Amino acid sequence: METKEILVVVLIGIMLLAVGLQTIQLTKLTKTEVSVPSASGAQATASSTSGSSSVPANLQNLPSMVGGC
Repeated sequence: METKEILVVVLIGIMLLAVGLQTIQLTKLTKTEVSVPSASGAQATASSTSGSSSVPANLQNLPSMVGGC
């Protein structure tokens, strides 16, 4: 075999190894449950800072920012 052929075979082997490791990591990630923080804490801080309105301040002027009607 030429050195180029050996190099290509080694690179393909490394790529297959990397794909295998990523597959294992992905299956472990999908099997574990991810805890999502509740939105009640975020809503409480948003409502306390915005006053009487229940919409956060950065969303109140959203239609004018994106050119909505």
